Amino acid sequence: MTKERSHDLSVVIVNYNVVNFLEQCLNSVLAASQNLRIEIFVVDNNSVDGSVALVRDKFPSVQVIANSENVGFSKANNQAILQSNSRYVLLLNPDTVVEQDTFDKCIAYMDAHPNAGGMGVRMLDGKGRFLPESKRGLPTPAVSFYKIFGLSKLFPKSKKFGTYHLGFLDEHQIHEIDVLSGAFMLMRAETLDKVGLLDEAFFMYGEDIDLSYRIQQGGYSNVYFPETKIIHYKGESTKKGSLNYVFVFYNAMVIFAKKHFSARYARIFSLAIHMAIYLRASASILKRLVQNLSWPAIDTAISVGFLYVLAQQWEQHQIRFPEWAYDVLIPFYVGIWIFCSWLFGLYDRGTSVHQIWKSTFFGTITILVAYALFPKDWQFSRLFILLGAVGFLLSFYLTRSLKELLTKGRIDFGKLPKKRFGIIANNPEYQRIAELLTSTYPQIEELFQIAVADGAAHPVAQLDEIIRVHQLNELIFSAQDVGASRIIQLMADTAALDLEYKIAQPNTSYLIGSSSIDQAGTYYNIHFDALQLPANKRIKRLFDLSLALVLLCFSPLLMWGYKQPKRFVLNLFNVLSGSYSFVGVGRNKDAQKKGKLFLVQPLLNNNQPFELQAFIYTKTYALKHDLTSVWKQLRKLDNEAH
Repeated sequence: MTKERSHDLSVVIVNYNVVNFLEQCLNSVLAASQNLRIEIFVVDNNSVDGSVALVRDKFPSVQVIANSENVGFSKANNQAILQSNSRYVLLLNPDTVVEQDTFDKCIAYMDAHPNAGGMGVRMLDGKGRFLPESKRGLPTPAVSFYKIFGLSKLFPKSKKFGTYHLGFLDEHQIHEIDVLSGAFMLMRAETLDKVGLLDEAFFMYGEDIDLSYRIQQGGYSNVYFPETKIIHYKGESTKKGSLNYVFVFYNAMVIFAKKHFSARYARIFSLAIHMAIYLRASASILKRLVQNLSWPAIDTAISVGFLYVLAQQWEQHQIRFPEWAYDVLIPFYVGIWIFCSWLFGLYDRGTSVHQIWKSTFFGTITILVAYALFPKDWQFSRLFILLGAVGFLLSFYLTRSLKELLTKGRIDFGKLPKKRFGIIANNPEYQRIAELLTSTYPQIEELFQIAVADGAAHPVAQLDEIIRVHQLNELIFSAQDVGASRIIQLMADTAALDLEYKIAQPNTSYLIGSSSIDQAGTYYNIHFDALQLPANKRIKRLFDLSLALVLLCFSPLLMWGYKQPKRFVLNLFNVLSGSYSFVGVGRNKDAQKKGKLFLVQPLLNNNQPFELQAFIYTKTYALKHDLTSVWKQLRKLDNEAH
C-alpha cells in the first residue's frame, strides 16, 4: 500500500557558515515553488554567521533544524528527510540558484518515468560555465586511477579515460548516469524507503556516490536532466584546494570501495587511493610553501645581496665596516623589513601594494630604534640603514613590475582593476545597486544601466552588443527585476566573454557571486569587516601582546591604581594567551565560545553613538583605533571581559 504524502517535494538544504548564499538560494527556491506543494528544510550545522536568525526572520515558512555541533552532511540531510512527508526529496546545496520552473520540469519528468529513482540537472558555475560533475560515472578502481593521475583531464571525451565525468555524453541531452551530484540530488521518497538514507559513515563527500550506487542496486535509474539549469558556485562551504579536502575526499572513496567492491578490488582501490592521498597532499604542501615563501625568499635574497654590495662599496671608500656585520647586522636588518612586510600583509593575496611604504617605514624605524640601543662599535652608519630601506623599496617595485609585465603585459602594481559594470535592473533597484557599488568598489570606470523591458532604451535583448560597445567586464543582475531562469540563461549565453557576474538580492547590502571553485564567494558588501583581513588580525594580535607585556612589567605599580588589582593582572595574562583582546565589539555566545572576549569597547568619538563607532571600527580598522580606545578607557582594564 502506497503511503499518502502531504507534499509534492521536500527541499533539504544543509548550511554551514554561508549566510549570504543561503539567503539567495532560499529566494530562488521560493520563486520556484509556486505550482507545487513544497516544504523546505534548512539544517544548520552550528554556523556562527547568523544563518539561523536570518532564516527564522526572513523565511518564516522554512523549517529550521539548528544543530549544536557540525554533525556532517549525511546526518544533517537525514535529520530533515526523516521529518519530510513528500513524494520527492531534493538535496540542495546552499550555494545554488534554481530556475523558476526547475521543480516543475523535474517532477513532471519523474512522474512520467517511474523507473527513475534519482535525478541531477545541468549545473553552471558562477561564470556561466558548464560544471562537468553534473554527470559522473561510477568511480571503479580503473576510473579512479584515470582521474587521480590526470588521464581523464587529458582525454575528457574518451570512453575509456573520460568516464569519471562522462565527457563523451552530450551535456545538452538526457542520459542515464551512474552518479548524481549532492549539490542537486532529486529522489523519489519511495526509492529512499527501499534503498535507505544517506550513509552517515560519510561525514562529507562520497555520500552522493554511495546513495547513487544504491539507487541503481535497488533497480532504479539515475537521470541527468539538462532541460533545466542551476547555478552552483562551488567551494563556498569548503575549500576544494585545501589539504583537508584531499584527505576527507579520498578517504571517502576508500569507505565506498570497502563497502561496495570485492575484497580484492577494495584492497587495490585502497592502495591506489592512499598513494593518491600522499601524492596530492605532498603536492599541496609543496605548492603552498612555494606560494607562501617565494616572494619573501626573493625579497630577502635581493636585499641581502644589495646590502653586501653596499657594504663592499663602504669599505672601498675607507669607511669603517665591522666584518661581523655581514653575518649579523645585514641579516638582522633584512629580517626586520621582511617581518614588517609580512605583518602589514604585503604577502597576502589581494593586499594593496602601497602597504610596502608603510611596512618599510615601520621596519626602518624599528631598526633605527634598535640601532640606538646597540653598543658603540655596532653603530657604524645610519645612512647605511636608510640606503638599505631605499634598496628594499626599489627591489620590490622592480621585481613586481617584471612579474606584471610577464603575466599581464602591463604594470599596475597590483591595483584593483578598473571595472565597467553593466547593471541589469529597473529603477529604483538600479539606483540602490549603483550606490552599493560606489560605496564598496573604488575603481569604477563606468556604471551602465541595462533595461529589463525589451521596449526601453538599452534593453537586455541587446546585451551582447552593449557588452561589446561599452567594454563591460562585470554584470550585476537585480533578482527583483530579473527572474532566476533568465539570469542563468544570460550567464550561459555570455560565458564565452569571460565576464564576472553578481546577483543583487532585494533589501540586502551585498552583491554576491563567485568565479572559482577554489575561491570562497566574492561579493561587494557595504558592511565589509576590515578586521577579517589577515594583516589586521596580525597587527591587532601584536598590539595585544606588546601592550600586555608592557603593562605586566609595570603591574606591581599599576595594579594598585585599580579597584580590582587581581582581575587587572589576570586580564593581562588572558590577553597574552589569546583568550582576550584589549578592544572589541559586541557581546554574544558565539564570540564567547570562540574565546574572543575583550576588555573595552571601541571609543573613537564621544559625540557619536556607540553603534556608529562600532561600525566605523570594524569597517575601517586601524591600529590607532585600538590605541585611542585603550587610552580613553585605561581605567577599565580591570573590568570583567565582555
